[in-house]
Amino acid sequence: MTEKRNIFLVGPVGAGKSTIGRHLAQMLHLDFFDSDQEIEQRTGADISWVFDVEGEEGFRVREESVIDELSEKQGIVLATGGGSVESKDVRNRLCARGIVVYLDTTIDKQVIRTQKDKRRPLLQVDNPREVLEKLAQLRNPYYEEIADVVIRTDEQSAKVVASHIIDKLGF
Repeated sequence: MTEKRNIFLVGPVGAGKSTIGRHLAQMLHLDFFDSDQEIEQRTGADISWVFDVEGEEGFRVREESVIDELSEKQGIVLATGGGSVESKDVRNRLCARGIVVYLDTTIDKQVIRTQKDKRRPLLQVDNPREVLEKLAQLRNPYYEEIADVVIRTDEQSAKVVASHIIDKLGF
């Protein structure tokens, strides 16, 4: 590979973007970035605090800026936030600047994987399943629209999923 390609992971909360992304980057000897972690580092606060102070709209402005900056790099794996695809600009940038891998999972798996996680502001409600179902209706068409590859993450370890991605992409 003379030119290092970017791999952008999209998908719902709990699909495994961060965990799989770390394995993928390690296996391919690429740098790994997580847009949520990047926002936390830059603000010095966790995502919940950013949501509390700036609201979802303020968070999305930060997220779009971080993804724009990171996606201009070469040879990276980037785990994006689940809602980042709601922005047409983000979708366009990801499609233009790398390979988009949609990590798909069921609502049941999302509920299980996120039930104890207090760092996900949109899920701090009485019925997180209902929120996840509404988010899936809104976001799944965007994930599908921009995906070069779709990988199901339900019944496999992060390492196995990362290997499947590498095989599918022919790296």
